[in-house]
Amino acid sequence: MSWSKPMRTLGIVILACAATACGFQLQGRQPLSASFARVSLEADDVQSDFVQALRKALVASGSVVQARAATTTAVIEIGADEFGTRVLSVSGRNVPTEYELSYRVRYSVRIGDDVRVNDEELLLTRDISFDETQILAKEREQETLREALAQDLAAQVLRRLAAL
Repeated sequence: MSWSKPMRTLGIVILACAATACGFQLQGRQPLSASFARVSLEADDVQSDFVQALRKALVASGSVVQARAATTTAVIEIGADEFGTRVLSVSGRNVPTEYELSYRVRYSVRIGDDVRVNDEELLLTRDISFDETQILAKEREQETLREALAQDLAAQVLRRLAAL
């Protein structure tokens, strides 16, 4: 019994050393250049899952998101922000058993008068099974996946901005 706690501590220390030796790092915030210190997000639907996720990601990266483009250093224009579902398979009774969820975003980035990204399009898809006996649970799962797709797209946009 007296060996279990020291051995456990030693095991954790060895595991931590091995993880850092292989180059493992926890994912931190994405550093953005000074060009993105004050950003304006222009979108038709400012309450969409993607715009909200992008706003949170920008703020977490140290940017200030402002409403008016006149006072900002960069403008991100969201040209398309579309979520859709498509039936992938049906049962013998002609009931859908699997759907494909897709989230498509098109955006442009301007820094001053210089267009850095012009109408870049991103598309993510996920498959989801459907069970007609668990409709409420599947609707919640679809909503959760929609939010996850929006967050993944926002992370991709942020990585692209960090490369500018």
